[in-house]
Amino acid sequence: MDSQTPQSSPASPGPQTPHTFQVDLRGLVDLLSHHLYSSPKVYLRELLQNAVDAVTARRALDPSAPARVRLYTASDGGAALRVEDSGVGLTESDVHSLLATIGRSSKRADGLQEARSEFLGQFGIGLLACFVVAERIRVVSRSAREPGAPPVEWTAADDGSYTVRTLPDSARTEPGTTVHLVARAGAAEWLAPGRVRALARDFGSLLPCDVRVDGEAVTELPAPWDRPYPSPAARRVALAAHCHDLFGFTPLDSIGLDVPPAGVRGVAYVLPSAVGPAQRASHRVHLKGMLLTERAEQLLPDWAFFVRCVLDTDSLRPTASRESLYEDETLAVVREALGERIRSWLTGLATGDPERLSAFLAVHHLGVKSLARHDRDMLRTMLPWLPFETTDGQLSLEEFARRHPVVHFTRTVEEYRQVAPIAAAQGVGVVNGGYTYDSELVEALPSVRPGTVVAELDADTVTAHLDAVDPAEELALSGFLAAARARLDPLGCDVVLRAFHPLSVPALHLDDRGARHEQARAEAEERADDLWAGILGSLRGSAPRARLVLNHLNPLIRRISSLRDPELVGTAAESLYGQALLMAQRPLRPADSALLNRAFIGLLEWATHGEDGRR
Repeated sequence: MDSQTPQSSPASPGPQTPHTFQVDLRGLVDLLSHHLYSSPKVYLRELLQNAVDAVTARRALDPSAPARVRLYTASDGGAALRVEDSGVGLTESDVHSLLATIGRSSKRADGLQEARSEFLGQFGIGLLACFVVAERIRVVSRSAREPGAPPVEWTAADDGSYTVRTLPDSARTEPGTTVHLVARAGAAEWLAPGRVRALARDFGSLLPCDVRVDGEAVTELPAPWDRPYPSPAARRVALAAHCHDLFGFTPLDSIGLDVPPAGVRGVAYVLPSAVGPAQRASHRVHLKGMLLTERAEQLLPDWAFFVRCVLDTDSLRPTASRESLYEDETLAVVREALGERIRSWLTGLATGDPERLSAFLAVHHLGVKSLARHDRDMLRTMLPWLPFETTDGQLSLEEFARRHPVVHFTRTVEEYRQVAPIAAAQGVGVVNGGYTYDSELVEALPSVRPGTVVAELDADTVTAHLDAVDPAEELALSGFLAAARARLDPLGCDVVLRAFHPLSVPALHLDDRGARHEQARAEAEERADDLWAGILGSLRGSAPRARLVLNHLNPLIRRISSLRDPELVGTAAESLYGQALLMAQRPLRPADSALLNRAFIGLLEWATHGEDGRR
């Protein structure tokens, strides 16, 4: 038989017996192509899997048997493919069993999985997948189990008809199987030489057989993560090149995932740029050397979103389509084992390579914080390294806690921006807990650093750290303060006078979650009908109201406090309130926006009125 191009049937056929599939074959092909398989390319994966299974079965009988799989495309530009293997082969009775398997296993997904548990079942499903791209399939096979049995030929068309016949011994002298495909209309591209080589390399690079396409080697064993290297640096360079070829990026680092008890071997590549925790990671999974999927999403714990994996496993169970992993107890165990390996890598960097750890955390601190929320050992290990925004700059919680007897924190970024300049000037240390996971980690700090005092910063705490004004001076300004309070009272805001730094800040708006909740409740009560107003009124809380803290040290406040016109004092108070809200970067309510507009117009009227008077 010519080894360069696909062959047609031998010239001297034996007796043929016409048969018809006992199922709607075209309906099944439509089901496979539109509902089970994501792409027609899986036909080649199934053929390779059949061939490897056949080789494995033969070597179980004879360990010295060859392990070869050869694919030959049409050299004349025709749309055909031939796949030869040195496997266990088939007898005529095997072929009939094979056809029965196709009819039986096509009824439901469970049947597909059951068929795969045996060699012939896998072979049957592989042939069924071929009808997605082929209009005619011919199989020539000779059995290694029964050396005296003649070669057998099975030919099938996509209309559901097939024939089985025996062939002369010269048709195939060695055990094994040859599958011939002729493309269906519109599917010729899937049997083109370039496409076949690319698919064979993608699916079969880790197969434990010598796989070649038109003489070109496909397999590349051992896998890159299993090869010996002269040094750790050489290994990192080689794996970085492998990652770039596979995923298109150069990793920050690589993590070995050799976990024999879990039946997993492979490598995780650390992404060179930050990704969000909600972004689903896709990993490449090989099952006993055969690529199963490039989009395995449930392989790692959710917190490990900063790596992309490629691995080979013999323990995980594929779904019926063999394009994803079945979620079961085994996958849960593997997920935990791989997570532990990544966790150990992080711990190793913390203890032995702080420079590489810093480079990693500069990009992926969010992922480590996510892990540390639930893992006290990891939090303890990462405590000196994880960065947090504080009033002392970017610091670890460990360093910040050494500097401040009480670790104050805010739950939102807006609250932090509101109080950070004032708190820093008063010597109060504050951590911005408004970023993802940060407030949870600050609250967990005492569990890994006993004796640490952690407290949420509220308006009362800030106000308590501001200097009180001399009672006589405050009494002298009582009229000004009363007018300001009267103007801001409808907004649910008190006015207090304090002395604080920096001097450039004229007023500070302070509230907390309780105050904001009460404010929202009051607004809802005003808009509600009598029934709901009564219900909301019964929910009135005792939380302190928001407050506008005027800075007695600020020159502008001193000038405004000397005003005698109550209306002008009210307009000035509204202006200070609006400016304090804007400085705190808080969202404005409709009432706040109306106040800002009213205060701006009022000041313009006062300024132009004063100008007219001078004329």
